[in-house]
Amino acid sequence: MLRIDLISPYHGGSHKAWAEGWQQSSRHNIKLHTLPDRFWKWRMHGGAITLARRFLAQNVQPDLILATDMLDLTTFLALTRRKTAGIPTAVYMHENQLTYPLPQDGRSGPMRRQLGERDHHYAFINVASMLAADRVFFNSKYHLESFFAALPNFLKHFPEHNELNALATLQQKSKMLPVGVQFGRLEGKNLAYQPNKVPLILWNQRWEYDKNPEAFFAALYAVAAAEHPFELALCGQQYGKRPSIFKEAIEKLGDQIIHVGHADLPTYRRLLWQADLTISTAHHEFFGISLLEAIYCQTFPLLPNRLSYPELLPSEFRDACLYESEDELVAKLTWALTHLNEIRKVQEMLATAVSRFDWQQISPIYDDTMRNLCQNL
Repeated sequence: MLRIDLISPYHGGSHKAWAEGWQQSSRHNIKLHTLPDRFWKWRMHGGAITLARRFLAQNVQPDLILATDMLDLTTFLALTRRKTAGIPTAVYMHENQLTYPLPQDGRSGPMRRQLGERDHHYAFINVASMLAADRVFFNSKYHLESFFAALPNFLKHFPEHNELNALATLQQKSKMLPVGVQFGRLEGKNLAYQPNKVPLILWNQRWEYDKNPEAFFAALYAVAAAEHPFELALCGQQYGKRPSIFKEAIEKLGDQIIHVGHADLPTYRRLLWQADLTISTAHHEFFGISLLEAIYCQTFPLLPNRLSYPELLPSEFRDACLYESEDELVAKLTWALTHLNEIRKVQEMLATAVSRFDWQQISPIYDDTMRNLCQNL
């Protein structure tokens, strides 16, 4: 059994669910070193200093250090070099600051102070941390491939000694390692549950610009104008000021909305099992935990045929569940709202298919991967 120190400077949302899910299901002893999920830029600057100090204060020497992409691993290792010089290290890339999409208006989202322009410093922290690590893991094939597609132009941005040879070095030590999901916490479906008289659509993603809520509500407005009845539940995490489209939609859809705001676990579980459909219109998705949670609870998904979504669904379901354009989304949504018996058959089969992402299935893969990493260095 390994002692693994997992370092998570921005410990919330999917980062927290991932770390704690693996910790609870792993055969290894995993120690979490965390900071709260706020002030993300300061976490990427100062988090390494705080967590290095705490790391040095412990008496136990780990067999492996696994950091998330929000840690400046180079600073952490420099400050702890007396203890960490011989310890294998790895980085897990939940996201990255090179290909994360920027808002169109420059007045919202993570780059407000740069007026919508990407701050290359944070992307370089990612690159330097990856170079310092012995292994790099990406949460999806899409994430891995899109990052390495963008990296050459990023390095060419610098005036000289731009280290283009780093591309091959990083590719050699990078691989895809999917996220596990704690589906067990969603169990407890009410056996007395009856099908909805009116189809229920669920939004369970973050209330942020990169999830493209404008296109989501545009599709709902279109089917509402065609007089296809539905109800709507709006849950999911919110950070800071919500996009203005939510206020507009809440006023416009009015009585059709049965829930607004972040849901506690019992409410969230009930809404997942109650919902008939879930929709993504996202500009950005490196994995998709919330969509997998909905699918596991037998909610029919309509997802764009891009980003990480094709990886989540077996090939036989992609024609039914993936769309190419906003017009096709409206057409498929209209079909789903009017063919509930047909989509319920797909719901059950998809729920079984995505159970492969359960931590009970994924954790042994992680455990063996980390054991091999330590043995082969």
